[in-house]
Amino acid sequence: MRRVREVIVVEGRYDKNALSQVVEGVIFETRGFGIFRDRERLALLRRLTAERGAVLLLDSDGAGFVIRGKLKGMLPTDRVKQAYIPDVYGKERRKKAPGKEGKIGVEGMSPVVLLRALEQAGATFEDGETAAPGEEITKADLYAMGLTGPGSVERRRTLLRALELPEHLTVNALLEAVNVLYGREEFLQIGVRR
Repeated sequence: MRRVREVIVVEGRYDKNALSQVVEGVIFETRGFGIFRDRERLALLRRLTAERGAVLLLDSDGAGFVIRGKLKGMLPTDRVKQAYIPDVYGKERRKKAPGKEGKIGVEGMSPVVLLRALEQAGATFEDGETAAPGEEITKADLYAMGLTGPGSVERRRTLLRALELPEHLTVNALLEAVNVLYGREEFLQIGVRR
């Protein structure tokens, strides 16, 4: 599996699931048009994009292009790459009927097509450059800091506010965000100060 440096932006969880079978890295869901109603998520995406860059890998239907166009205007243009999937007509396995335009989205594309789309977009592959053991923050670190486990909800919310991250981030999303935005030592110091 290949590791991608940039944040890969997809529309939904099925797209994320399909892509996570192909590459490692941060995969960010827009939740369709929901990203435009959630200022905190949009702010997080802006921060992640400023830190790592982003690759927009959205469906090839009209809705995908509307989302792509709006995000292009809201994110730092010099940090955004565009990945496109081909127009393939049909339906995804999980659906009973094809979508409005009859096109298969990211979730229905083969791993080869997804990888090629990322390569053609100029995604940065970090093959062979995996983090050394202990460099990333782990769930065990969050537990040791009292940010998971019994009675941790309020401590986690306090930390999220201090870090200016969305208050409803799941533990897994928090882990992804802090591993992109902070080094291990910096985050551990922030966690101790809170």
